[in-house]
Amino acid sequence: MPEKTYRDAIREAMMEEMDRDPTVLIMGEDIGIYEGTFRITAGMLKKYGSKRVIDTPIAEAGMVGTAVGMAMLGLRPIVEMMTINFAIVAADQILNHAAKVRYFSGGQVDVPLVIRGPQGAGVQLSAQHSQSFESFYAHFPGLKVLAPGTPADAKGLLKTAIRGKDPVIFLESAALYGLKGEVPDGEEALVPLGQSRVVREGKDVTIVAYSRMMQMSLAVADKLAAEKGIEAEVIDLRTLRPLDMEPVYQSVRKTHRAVVVQEQWKLFGAAAEIAAAISETVFDELDAPVARVTGEDVPMPYARNLELLAVPHEEQVLHAIRKVMYRGED
Repeated sequence: MPEKTYRDAIREAMMEEMDRDPTVLIMGEDIGIYEGTFRITAGMLKKYGSKRVIDTPIAEAGMVGTAVGMAMLGLRPIVEMMTINFAIVAADQILNHAAKVRYFSGGQVDVPLVIRGPQGAGVQLSAQHSQSFESFYAHFPGLKVLAPGTPADAKGLLKTAIRGKDPVIFLESAALYGLKGEVPDGEEALVPLGQSRVVREGKDVTIVAYSRMMQMSLAVADKLAAEKGIEAEVIDLRTLRPLDMEPVYQSVRKTHRAVVVQEQWKLFGAAAEIAAAISETVFDELDAPVARVTGEDVPMPYARNLELLAVPHEEQVLHAIRKVMYRGED
């Protein structure tokens, strides 16, 4: 399979779906003439024209409200947020309209809408541009929340989301846009929603992660194997709603230890839900409490040295693994 960047995989997914289905369109700030802040929509205005690649005003609530109406009438809009942080402005449209229209209509009306854009820490993007929103959106019934950690999953999950009937929050890690990986060709290279997967097999400890933290967890697992002979099994959740925990339970039954890694703040985060589910379902299999590795409980600093301290790093994951394995600081 050819290697592509995370950024190009997302662009390819949208263009393949726009080629396949004339009801698919994209709208957002600076996506047309400027070709997107992260260059994901480069060349799309020229290819598809201004009726399918729509430059919008700086008005997130208006963008999403318009897209909800489009979706209810049979179109398949993709709304690009310059950063998912800005989607807060459209929270009423997302949470009280897109997520609830099918429920309110007794199942008569679908909202096939994708809202996508970068989230999480980048490089000195500061507190209003570096937040992670998976637990915020995953809290609400009616939404699907996706957080791919590889270029292949970014393409496959996005294509599946565009073809679906539900409103989807598609969370792209700003720090992964340049990541390269093998990506399947072909318009049917779909990844189903709600299927976690084992990305590295192991027998000693289970690491559960998603998005950029999955990539970091893989690096930690390789380092542990090389330096300590500890074989960590890494589970990539891929989607937070629907949440597939069965591979996690199966892994914990084998390793008897679990560490959950997330980039967002610790309190009320996705890792808390995952840790609770593990404890509730396979408590008797655990030889140690479930450990969590998270970002620090502060707004993201601008200074680079402080920003690096505010996000999870490899040593924290290593420490958590040593803790659940009762290995101290060896």
